[in-house]
Amino acid sequence: MSTSDDDPILTTRDAAQLLGVAVSTVQLWMESGALPAWKTPGGHRRVRLSAVLALRQRRGAAEDGKDTSYRTEAAAHYPAAAEESLRLAALAATRLLDTPPEEVFDRLARLAAQTTDCPMALVSLVSSQRQWFKARIGVDLNETPRDWSFCSHALAAGDAFVVGDAAKDPRFSNNPLVVGEPHVRFYAGVPLEDGEGRLLGTLCVMDHEPRRLREREMRALRELAAIASDEIKRRG
Repeated sequence: MSTSDDDPILTTRDAAQLLGVAVSTVQLWMESGALPAWKTPGGHRRVRLSAVLALRQRRGAAEDGKDTSYRTEAAAHYPAAAEESLRLAALAATRLLDTPPEEVFDRLARLAAQTTDCPMALVSLVSSQRQWFKARIGVDLNETPRDWSFCSHALAAGDAFVVGDAAKDPRFSNNPLVVGEPHVRFYAGVPLEDGEGRLLGTLCVMDHEPRRLREREMRALRELAAIASDEIKRRG
């Protein structure tokens, strides 16, 4: 961390530590313009401390329900359930957020990808400000801002949610995950629930090409999501 003046220059990792998020999330915010940054001649991103502190203040206000200005303009505002506070409390009670990978969830993501012939699959948990991936296949990111989340729409639907071609869907056509890496075109997600029926996230599959799932593939995705939900309930 540079301390050459009153507004030090920070690395991406410095910024992530100050914001309390993953480095990959900071990189996404930089790329989207939510966190103003620049690249050095060597290709490394740098940001001023003042910009990081400003974003942290906006995020804090958003968590208090006062502001959502840190959200990227390109992303659609996500839908939220009427009992969102109870859902978030249920998610916190699982103590799964930000925990290390576990084979039981990794296996379910692998099976979801294999049975649907999709290159990407996630076990996604949706918090107030982000979607975090307990398991991931074919995706480098550990999490994304919630504004970018297809899974929030699945939670709002309360059932399987399918997007055949995200590039042609006005809800997602400008989404950073569609116009940039990993270039999502197809999405299918089934909500995961706890013992009280609170929807915490999804088991989802994605593809780089528009497509549809056959009935047996959709049925398999539902069954795998049910197994993931059973694992979550077992820990309650």
